[in-house]
Amino acid sequence: MSTEDFCEVDCESLGPLDNVQMELNKCKKKYEALLNEQKILRDGIDNNKDFAKKFRERAEEQKESNENENKKRSKKIQSEKEKCRAIESHNTKQRMEILKIKEELQSLDNKNSSLKKQTEISTAVPERKVVFEGKTKNGAHATSFDVKSQIVYPMEGGTALITFEEEDVAQNILSQQKHLVALGECGITVQAKPIQFLVPGYVEMETQVCSHRVLVSNLPIEEPEERILDKLDIHFSRKRNGGGEVEETDMLHDSKTVVITFVEDNVAKPLTDKQEHEVDFGKRKYKVKVTPFLNGKISEIKISNSVCMRTVLLTGIPDIMDKDNLQDNLEIHFQKTSNGGGEVEAIIYNPLGQTSTAVFDEDSPKDSQTE
Repeated sequence: MSTEDFCEVDCESLGPLDNVQMELNKCKKKYEALLNEQKILRDGIDNNKDFAKKFRERAEEQKESNENENKKRSKKIQSEKEKCRAIESHNTKQRMEILKIKEELQSLDNKNSSLKKQTEISTAVPERKVVFEGKTKNGAHATSFDVKSQIVYPMEGGTALITFEEEDVAQNILSQQKHLVALGECGITVQAKPIQFLVPGYVEMETQVCSHRVLVSNLPIEEPEERILDKLDIHFSRKRNGGGEVEETDMLHDSKTVVITFVEDNVAKPLTDKQEHEVDFGKRKYKVKVTPFLNGKISEIKISNSVCMRTVLLTGIPDIMDKDNLQDNLEIHFQKTSNGGGEVEAIIYNPLGQTSTAVFDEDSPKDSQTE
């Protein structure tokens, strides 16, 4: 309240001095109330400002806290996503491993099935007498067999092959290379060369049972081959004997067994399941053994270089006399120790213009082989 407010008092209405003093006191009280009210308002404004400031500060703090929380939540979500990707990748690998294991199990099942068939076959193979010679090899579970090589060697014209009883003699002849062979009043010069072959050193085969062939063993020795084939053909072509239409019968001379080929596929297995069959050969009946016939294909082969240690190739031989005389002269020459020779085990001469072949069988372990 300003001082001008006090001037608005009507002087005519004023009573005695007491009345004036009373009015003055009332005005002072109003003034003090107004001042107090202003103070309350100013304190309220200050409080509101302070509250607003604290609110803003708390709002900033909450905003910062929310941002930090959002960052933490984002990191956690990212981490969980990475874990999910890692788990998915692991699951994919696990599924691939499961598929691989299933394939391996299938392969093992197939292999076991094949081995089971081979086991069944091994109990029904043709019987052959064997003698243990005291030699053993490592690998109890290894299945292998030895093959004796038989090599057919085509001879060129004007050459001879001579095999000595001793390796040292053959090597001595080879070391001299050229040899002058006397033929009466004249002579010829021949050249000695080594014999080398590429032979299979290791052969791995995959076998399976043939569905329309069987192997027949335990055949009578005294019966001729033609009669054996005819009687087997007749016996196994009859249905009452468990047979069927026979397409072909072949004698395997190295094992003294017969291979019978049927037209239909369902004949062979019942015969091999029974194994023993009594066949009428006219004068008497014989029990023969019928076993599965195996088809095979080479799955792996390793070739080695084989050197004939006792055989020498003679080249450059002219056609100047008949074959027998020239061969005899060559043998006589190389038998003499004075010519560096020794005892001859075998000799074959092929004149110029003619063709001939020599068959090489496996020699003793003294033959050297190089990979």
